[in-house]
Amino acid sequence: MPNTLLPQSLPVSLRRMSTAFALALCAAMPAFAQESPPPTPVTVVTLEAKDITLTAPLPGRVAASSAAEVRPQVDGIIRARLFEEGRPVEKGDALYEIDAASYEAQKAVAEAGLAQAKAALKSAMIEYDRQQELKSRNVVAQQNLDSAIAARDSAEAAIKLAEANLLSAEIDLDRATIRAPIAGVVGLSQITQGALVTSGQASPLTVIRALDPVYVDVTQAAADMLRWQRAGSDAVFAGNIGQTVELRLTDGSTYEQKGELSAAEPHVDEQTGSILLRLSFPNPDHFLLPGMYVQVEMPQGLIKGAILVPQEAVTRDRRGRPMVFVVTPEHVVEQRTLTVQSDQGANWVVTEGVASGEMVIVAGLQKVSPGMTVAPQPQEAVPASSDSN
Repeated sequence: MPNTLLPQSLPVSLRRMSTAFALALCAAMPAFAQESPPPTPVTVVTLEAKDITLTAPLPGRVAASSAAEVRPQVDGIIRARLFEEGRPVEKGDALYEIDAASYEAQKAVAEAGLAQAKAALKSAMIEYDRQQELKSRNVVAQQNLDSAIAARDSAEAAIKLAEANLLSAEIDLDRATIRAPIAGVVGLSQITQGALVTSGQASPLTVIRALDPVYVDVTQAAADMLRWQRAGSDAVFAGNIGQTVELRLTDGSTYEQKGELSAAEPHVDEQTGSILLRLSFPNPDHFLLPGMYVQVEMPQGLIKGAILVPQEAVTRDRRGRPMVFVVTPEHVVEQRTLTVQSDQGANWVVTEGVASGEMVIVAGLQKVSPGMTVAPQPQEAVPASSDSN
């Protein structure tokens, strides 16, 4: 700094000290200006490798495990309905009564015919015994004994026919009371008291459905099954019978009962290229009703050593490829490209690009770039929700 800036009236020693101080101050200013800023704070999550079962939502509809359309097996007038609509019934419970007067009369006729046949057999047996006795004394010809034997056999056959007629009449009389063929929940009655019904009519009187358990039929693309089966030892197809599955309702909630894969159609539909899978779910409260639309979280495969990467940590480059910023042990930012298999909840299932134990940035992505030094801070743990996978 020039000495002209100092008053000339100051002593020489004081002016020299002031000049030295000013020179020192000017030399220190560039040092302050060149000091680097502190590392940028970012929030990170430490990754962990584990075996992950991939699932996919498959649409389906609920179906009764068994259903029976109730139809009359005899003709007649409906005299009474004996059940409450929409209520459970047991197998064999009486549902309708048909006017049975004509069937009672048929039974009486059959009983009379059986009694007549028994009387005829008794008479034929007496004649047979008499002819046999006479023949033993050579009083009558063999022809008379043969005629008695024929009459006896005919009377025995008549009894069997009469017994069959009686059994048929009893069956028709019993069918005048229409009973539940299966246990389940009976639907609305499609017929009223006083209506005429006929045997084997097209329209059912009512329908009984078994609701515990229920079936859910879904379709699985055959191409997906092949893809997992050909994926090698690191991916195992999870389509075995007995596989546990979850059910999601139309409101997004998860059904509290777990189901299982009970059957798979060994046939690929030519038009859709899919396989029909049948799932069985317990339904003790009859919450699931036939025809209800649902979604099944169907296991697709097991990936060994996969990593769940939070979705908020993943961005896209100009080519649309997924990428993350990884913080190295030296707290330096690196950019990685990922191989994503699927999504699972709020995470991506990644098989390549990151490794177990590495830290990825989940907050502060706008402030970092590759090669920058950062100050990583672990993300606070968030309590898992009850419906998390």
